[in-house]
Amino acid sequence: MPTTITLTVPAGKVPERLDVFLTHSIENATRTKVQEAIKKELVLINGKPTKSSHKVSGGEVVAVTLPKNPPPDVVPENIPLDIVFEDEYLLIVNKPAGMVVHPAYGNYTGTLVNALLYHYNHLSSINDATRPGIVHRLDKNTSGLLVVAKDDFTHAKLAKQFFLHTIEREYRAVVWGVFPSEKKKSKSVSQKSGTIEAALGRSKQDRKKVTVREDGKQAITEYVVLGEFEYLSLLQLKLRTGRTHQIRAHLFHIGHPVFGDPEYGGRRVSWGEGGSKHKAEVKNLLSRIGRQALHAKTLGFIHPKTNQSLRFESELPPDMSSLVEEISRK
Repeated sequence: MPTTITLTVPAGKVPERLDVFLTHSIENATRTKVQEAIKKELVLINGKPTKSSHKVSGGEVVAVTLPKNPPPDVVPENIPLDIVFEDEYLLIVNKPAGMVVHPAYGNYTGTLVNALLYHYNHLSSINDATRPGIVHRLDKNTSGLLVVAKDDFTHAKLAKQFFLHTIEREYRAVVWGVFPSEKKKSKSVSQKSGTIEAALGRSKQDRKKVTVREDGKQAITEYVVLGEFEYLSLLQLKLRTGRTHQIRAHLFHIGHPVFGDPEYGGRRVSWGEGGSKHKAEVKNLLSRIGRQALHAKTLGFIHPKTNQSLRFESELPPDMSSLVEEISRK
């Protein structure tokens, strides 16, 4: 079945061609595909078809009907995997930054699923053919631990734990800024910590991003400051919900974007003096990490078959550990 995306043009927006506006607003859209959809009258402005050259203005409602494409064939590929744990029911993979979890538009090869299909004959089949064994995901440029199910029973039991938020997931992140000190009831508590509770949904201006929205889905992130380095901080983060881009969107929302994150303000100078020396220093640090400095360090759950409590840890990858070492020296 086709799906329909509805976008409301922000008030006060500078007039822009419809095809340009949609190319920037819809994930994986190209201008050619957008223009084809407009010609086929799959794009409506306030309920009426129009042309690619139409200049959108504030308050207009754009409805885009997307045809349902068949899933692509997934080809097994001999890609090495960093397996942290494995038994006959599941495995824990330490995913590197830069690897997409499963095939999708623009990433049909080189994914974790391509690698899994080469190394394993049996994976759960609850999902469609592009996501065998995949219980949860990490963003392409987030590194860290993932659990993969080998059979449907294991997959269903793990999925239920994720749904009930009983899975333990702990992350490490280097973020912009220093957090304000908070008064604690107990004098023995000196560590800075907090909870970010803000509903998230797709941005109406840019469908590729997630933003805080009143009509979004509940999202809760807990953080503890592990270290402070003049204009950067090292955080421990725990998810109490699991929304797309949750940590990245939440930290951007509170003014502490993940360092190096190109989509959520992490590659701009957000804190510090702002002088040429500071900018050069930041440029040097950014050169050490070409992605968001975010790592899924800990994964804990109840084994679906044995009922044993399992907990796995992974060290920071070289790019993040190098970054932390450098800012620690400074």
